[in-house]
Amino acid sequence: MQVSEAEVNNITIRFLDRKTGEPTTGKTRPETILRQLTTKKGQVYSLLQGRRDVETLLAMGIMEDVSIIPQPAGDTGKVDLLLNVVERVSGGFSAGGGISSGITSGPLSGLVGSFAYSHRNVFGRNQKLNMSWERGQVDSIFRINYTDPWIEGDDKRTSRSIMVQNSRTPGTLVHGNLPQNSNLTVGRVTAGIEFSRPYSPKWSGTTGIIYQRAGARDERGNPIIKDFFSSPLTASGNAHDEVLLAKLEAVYTDSGDSGSSMLVLNVEQGLPVLPEWLSFTRGNARTRKGLEIGPFRFLFSLSGGHVRGNFPPHEAFAIGGTNSVRGYEEGAVGSGRSYVVGSGETSFPMFGAIDGVLFADYGSDLGSGPTVPGDPAGARLKPGSGYGYGVGIRVDSPLGPLRLEYAFNDRQARRFHFGVGHRN
Repeated sequence: MQVSEAEVNNITIRFLDRKTGEPTTGKTRPETILRQLTTKKGQVYSLLQGRRDVETLLAMGIMEDVSIIPQPAGDTGKVDLLLNVVERVSGGFSAGGGISSGITSGPLSGLVGSFAYSHRNVFGRNQKLNMSWERGQVDSIFRINYTDPWIEGDDKRTSRSIMVQNSRTPGTLVHGNLPQNSNLTVGRVTAGIEFSRPYSPKWSGTTGIIYQRAGARDERGNPIIKDFFSSPLTASGNAHDEVLLAKLEAVYTDSGDSGSSMLVLNVEQGLPVLPEWLSFTRGNARTRKGLEIGPFRFLFSLSGGHVRGNFPPHEAFAIGGTNSVRGYEEGAVGSGRSYVVGSGETSFPMFGAIDGVLFADYGSDLGSGPTVPGDPAGARLKPGSGYGYGVGIRVDSPLGPLRLEYAFNDRQARRFHFGVGHRN
């Protein structure tokens, strides 16, 4: 009998101990595993399809090892499939450090410490619970996120994510520092729910509803409503603003032998459920295209957005910095109601895991800086547009590429930039 061409009679799951390899009791519900498989009872067994099923199960993030063993089902001419599964440790605590690009001065500039607890297989249904706390020189974030990657009973692979977050981030991107080197921070309490699903192999979509309460504070934690230049810090004139946002996002991704493409379209609408809640429309789009020609890789990116309606100044689009226009400090080009940023870079192998990079960026607020309430960019004499160029290196790491860059801008200034992961 050709097992690879036989009809599937039955699929059995066997959990194996991580250390001994002996059969054990698993934590994952069998139906959670079985619904991931494209191989079903009554179908002709395909080795290629089986390998893809193994990759899918490993991609869930809760399996350490998966193998499919086909066995003849007696004299029926069919095949039974034995699915050997080794589960990963479900959860635990972690601690670490990183870098925040929002802080540009100080002896501990940008350093962030973190502490987190995560459980990747809640109730044995592959549901994810993450609780994390990050603390930097000025900024801090406490976040709880609960995600169901595939809602039970849904045949469209819809996921659900519930989030609660309390954050304090530097307001320097738009408003700069207060006198005597004290720091202005923007505090946000955010809660929301989002639903996502794939529409095709390359397209996916997300919709959700998000509540946010935000306001500015000085370094002592006192609420403030105006900055040093008397620009307003809230849209309502109160110590804080409240908004209920309806979100809609579409994502296109494509990967080929010669490069990759990405397109993200995002729209947020403020819903004035209560008279004092803000109402504005914010649209944002970004695209990226990669090409490989011989040993060289070319990457081109373009992003832009616009806000219409009554919005707080700290929500303006900030231009300049490591993930925007390099050669400038964070937000130093400008902050506007509209913006566009374009970038092009060429990378090439140097030695080992290190690549060299040449790059150029350009960004503009499209003349919209004065339309931001209080014109915080104009008060700080930000140019509103600018470009930068330079060289750098990329080093592969488990966290993603480590980026060290040295950039010049059109105002004859130069600056080092360090980042982790791909540019936004």
